[in-house]
Amino acid sequence: MSPEVPGTQLARYTFQRKLDEIAQAKGRATELISLYVPAGKKIFDVIGYLRNEYAQSSNIKSRTTRKNVMWAIESLMNRVRGFKEPPDNGVAFFVGSKAVGADKSEAVTFIVEPPEPLNTFLYRCDSTFYLDPLLSMVHEPDLWGLLVVDRAEVTIGFLRGKRVETLRNRQSLVPSKHGRGGQSAHRFERMIEHAAHEFFVKVAEMSAEVFLPRAGELKGILVGGPGATKEFFVKEGFLTPLLQQKVITPLFDTGYTDEYGLRELVEKATQTLHGLELTEEKRLVQRLLAEIRRAEVGLAAYGERDVGRALDLGAVATLLVSDGLRRQRSSFRCGSCGEEFSRSVADGKEDEVLEAPCPKCGALAVSLLRSEDYVENLFRRAIDSGGEARLVSTESDEGEMLLRAFEGVAAILRYPLPSAPPLRVKAQG
Repeated sequence: MSPEVPGTQLARYTFQRKLDEIAQAKGRATELISLYVPAGKKIFDVIGYLRNEYAQSSNIKSRTTRKNVMWAIESLMNRVRGFKEPPDNGVAFFVGSKAVGADKSEAVTFIVEPPEPLNTFLYRCDSTFYLDPLLSMVHEPDLWGLLVVDRAEVTIGFLRGKRVETLRNRQSLVPSKHGRGGQSAHRFERMIEHAAHEFFVKVAEMSAEVFLPRAGELKGILVGGPGATKEFFVKEGFLTPLLQQKVITPLFDTGYTDEYGLRELVEKATQTLHGLELTEEKRLVQRLLAEIRRAEVGLAAYGERDVGRALDLGAVATLLVSDGLRRQRSSFRCGSCGEEFSRSVADGKEDEVLEAPCPKCGALAVSLLRSEDYVENLFRRAIDSGGEARLVSTESDEGEMLLRAFEGVAAILRYPLPSAPPLRVKAQG
């Protein structure tokens, strides 16, 4: 299997973070509007729909709710007018008034261009934003090859996320069964087998034309079809060696070999695909644990301090980061002595640092300079130093352990780290 593309993994994480932020908004009543606009939807039609909803909202009994909903729809219409047409994957708008305590509310607006195409137009007004269509897109849209084949037909395509793209379909000229007897039967059998062989050679050529140009990003090839033909095609080595290595086992039984067969193949392989992703993550965490357990100095670092030092030294070969981390890398300055320092801070906890004394002079004059997502910071530093970075899901035991036992971050190293300098402890008195 080919390695993950770090930029794509980071994009997945950033997308999840955005959804987490949107999900935190809660309305005091049904004051939060979610609008999904798929590609191809006419902006004029969307504006017309919103005008109708605006007219209907005047009937809301609560004066405060009515005011907030009408404002949200007006804001939505202005946002929608900013698009001449929806983007290729569509666009989702989230506008409304979220509760902030003490019977007060605050206007919020989010605009999200999804990583996969939106399928339907949807409008919903509720006390929370409706995120189900986007939550299904959180997992990284890896590229998989699809091939369904029998002696009568072959269809080839790609799977990216939930989108199945059909690229080639070909009917064979292999004769069907016959009722001839005697010597004719043997002759026809030879003709059938020869025609089948020629068809499989052609299938292999078509596969090479489709898959080889994208072999570097291809996670694997799923093969399906009715009966034993698919096993024969794979075992006899018709595919090129590079493509043969990418075939995922086991092969999958499907009832069709047309475009519907590709979709049937994806349905049958869903659990296998998810399992492959988790298996790769488990392998990396187990390798990390093996390095930690080595009697001599191992090629492993874990925890914020040691991994940060390994990144500074350029020693990280593979960075492992939990997708459950929700932290910021923030920089602060003391207004009294001018000391600048950085901290990894849990989301929403910057105030705890701001209210604490300066680590150098002890003055209560700390201010926030800048803040960056902690995971994005780690990814950037790993990639800049020539290492790889990988998000690890908390769905497996190994992924959960990475988050709980190792502060959500660890690294497999190129070389052992030198002994760490002792932590400075400020003298009391």
